[in-house]
Amino acid sequence: MPAPRPRKISEFKRVLTNLAQTSHYEVKFGAPPEQLASYLSSRGVDARFISGDMGLLCYSAELPYGSLATANIAGNYMGIQEKIAHSRIYGQVSLSFYVDSDYKVLKFLEHWGEFIASGSHNGIDAEGGSDISQGRKNYFIRMQYPEYYKMESTKITKFDRDYRRNIEYTFFGMFPSNVGNVSVSYDSSRALTASATFEFTRYVCGPISSIDQKRGIDNNKMGEQSLLYTSSKNSPLSADQAAQLKQLNPSWGFGSEFKTDSATITQQYTNNSSFNYIAGEKNNTPK
Repeated sequence: MPAPRPRKISEFKRVLTNLAQTSHYEVKFGAPPEQLASYLSSRGVDARFISGDMGLLCYSAELPYGSLATANIAGNYMGIQEKIAHSRIYGQVSLSFYVDSDYKVLKFLEHWGEFIASGSHNGIDAEGGSDISQGRKNYFIRMQYPEYYKMESTKITKFDRDYRRNIEYTFFGMFPSNVGNVSVSYDSSRALTASATFEFTRYVCGPISSIDQKRGIDNNKMGEQSLLYTSSKNSPLSADQAAQLKQLNPSWGFGSEFKTDSATITQQYTNNSSFNYIAGEKNNTPK
C-alpha cells in the first residue's frame, strides 16, 4: 500500500458532496392477517389507513441490521481459537408517529397489541364455551396464534432527493412488542406523538417482487438501469460493472473503461441501438 500523500480537495470533493440525507424515506405497512384486520376495522382503523396514512405519519424510523451469533472452535489450528457464525439474530425496529385528530394512530397500536392478548374475550376457532367480558374481576389473558397477528411485507424505503437511488427493507412477521407512554400536559400545545418498538422474524434488504427478479434488480443486484445510471454520473464503470451490463445486453460491447454524459447514454438506451465503448470513445457501429 502506498504511503499517505497530500491530496487536493478536488480529489475527494465528489465523495464528500454525494452523501445520503436522513429526511427522505417512506414507511409502508403490509396487509394485516384477516383476523387482525377485522378486529382493527371494528374499532375504526381500516385497511386504507394502515397501508397509507399510518406510514405517512411516521416521522422517525430506523434501518435495521441483523447481527450474527458466533461459536468458538478450537483444534483446527494449533494454539488458535476460531469463531464461526451459526445463527443470524434479528433485533427490533423503533418507529415514531404523529397522532392524527381521530386518534387512529393510537387505536392502531393499542388494539394491535390488545388483539395479540385477546384470546379470552375474542376467541377465534374456539371449541365450545363463550368469550369472557373484559370487565370481569377474574378476567385472564390468553394469547392468539402468531399467524393471526403477525404482519407480512412491511417496508421501509430510504431514497434521495432525485428519487432514482434507494435502498429497501422488507420485514416479515412484524408485530408491536412495546408502545411508549404518550405524554400530555397543560404546557404550550404541540403535535402529539407516539413511539412503538416492533419485533420481526426477519427482513430482506433490497426489492423482492417478481417484477424486480425479472429485471435482475432484486436483493440490490445491479440491473441494467442501475448500471446505466452509474455511468450517467460521469464516473467510469469498473470492469465488473461493465461485465454485468455486457451480460444483461450482449449486443453492447465495452472496453476496459468508459464514461459518457447522461444525455448520450439515456438516448442510446432508449433507442436500444447497439453501441460500443472503448477507452472512453463512443462508436455507434454495431459489433
